[in-house]
Amino acid sequence: MIWEYEITPVCVRIEDIRNRKGILIMKKEVLDYVVEKTHDMMEAFSCSAEAKAAGQAWLDAVGTENEAKETEKYIAELEADIMPLDNLIAFAESEGGAKVFGAEKTKEVAAHAKELKAAGAKYCDCPACAAVEAILAKKAEMLEA
Repeated sequence: MIWEYEITPVCVRIEDIRNRKGILIMKKEVLDYVVEKTHDMMEAFSCSAEAKAAGQAWLDAVGTENEAKETEKYIAELEADIMPLDNLIAFAESEGGAKVFGAEKTKEVAAHAKELKAAGAKYCDCPACAAVEAILAKKAEMLEA
């Protein structure tokens, strides 16, 4: 194999020139941070099954030739799963929210979401969404090659 590499401020891209295959290697600090936040997300009581599965698939792909592809899929899943406050408020104030949270708790959830929104937040602050927001804050660094 003939290898060529390019170092950027964010990551290293190693390419097998002969076979035209590339492996994206994130900067260690970014990788360590995203791995930690991925575990936080997966351990959260509020994490969806889809986000857990995407997190595990991404963790399994780290350091392999599938890492770049799985990183893109992982980010897409996280963007789909994170709960915007407007959606949370609407759900908490609905009959469905009352069924999920209970009659009293749903009022607390809606009030809390409104407080977060008034303070400038965009997303739910449950443990899973907080971890996802932290991961998505590193999106550009995760994808840059």
